[in-house]
Amino acid sequence: MAGVQTAVALREKGYEGPVTLIGAEPHPPYDRPPLSKAILLGTADGSAFDIDFEALSVRLRLGVEVTGLRPDAREVDTEAGPVPYGVLVLATGAEPVGLPGAVSVPGVHLLRTLDDAEALRPVLGRRDRIVVVGAGWIGAEFTTAARAAGCAVTVVEAADRPLPGALSAEVAAPMARWYAESGAALLTGVRVAGVEPGAVLLADGRRLPADAVVVGIGVRPSTDWLTGSGIALGPDGAIVADERLATSLPDVYAVGDCASFPSARYGERLLVHHWDNALQGPRTVAAQAVGESEQIYDPVPYFWSEQFGRFVQYAGHHMAEDTLVWRGDPADAAWSVVWLRDGALRALLAVGRPRDLTQGRKLMETGARLDRARAADPAVPLRKTVL
Repeated sequence: MAGVQTAVALREKGYEGPVTLIGAEPHPPYDRPPLSKAILLGTADGSAFDIDFEALSVRLRLGVEVTGLRPDAREVDTEAGPVPYGVLVLATGAEPVGLPGAVSVPGVHLLRTLDDAEALRPVLGRRDRIVVVGAGWIGAEFTTAARAAGCAVTVVEAADRPLPGALSAEVAAPMARWYAESGAALLTGVRVAGVEPGAVLLADGRRLPADAVVVGIGVRPSTDWLTGSGIALGPDGAIVADERLATSLPDVYAVGDCASFPSARYGERLLVHHWDNALQGPRTVAAQAVGESEQIYDPVPYFWSEQFGRFVQYAGHHMAEDTLVWRGDPADAAWSVVWLRDGALRALLAVGRPRDLTQGRKLMETGARLDRARAADPAVPLRKTVL
């Protein structure tokens, strides 16, 4: 998404120079969200972008892995030879974290690429017994698809709740019940000790039968290939970009899952591993390439997830010390929560309440302060809670 949208945005901005898009995968560029939904269930054959690259004069070099960057020569190294650049945009994304000791065990899967999804389709088709390691966003979406296909699913999460990296225990508690409603078993507070053919071994001694294991324990920026290039990386492995998504090297930019950026809006550096970031960031990079240097990148982060028959949306960025306000009963089909700091709306989670999300996102962009009591009334539109 980030690389493709950068190429498109360059042309939309009037950039007339040659544009080359290099990707390690052999497939035409594709969108990732359907991989955990329609592609898995076989209701779609692919998710290639409907973009005429030839008409845009964008050269695609597919199945070519970039192995290094030499800024002094202004070249990237690939297995097919060096490629010179005038402006370089790094959009290498993130790669899934594997389960230690399980990478080579038969039947263990990751879900990040089209090939991953294609490998999992027959697993769902056979209605295999599946153990999912990790109750994050990918774990929830895959479990949803697997249950829809009729598979028996057990989800193992080391933390005491689903979505531990994103939500507090209070907010995640009602979401834990969704697993049982779907017919999946959710085991929290237990770690995986090992994986062997046909089973997952838990640290508490239990042995879970498994025809297949799907690992969804997080991702990390795909930046190992930049070792020795001189480009600045953060402790999280992300490329350290500035407010215009420029890196520490001249004429080199970074966008999407592989890069962090400073947010004046939230007062800290953000690393956002979501689709909307890969859609919005390229517009800023394209603006820099054509000389519109006044444009900075400081969005209200946004993402969504379709899981267990629910449409879950989140916008903003909250901290543990922010004030949590419920809008509606989480036992109902639709509810939301907002996080306030000194009255200002900082973040919002909406379950089946898209209007809350749309209005809340706009209020965050303007820095609006809300009346807490009115914000707690789900019958009051968020835009009418502004002080």
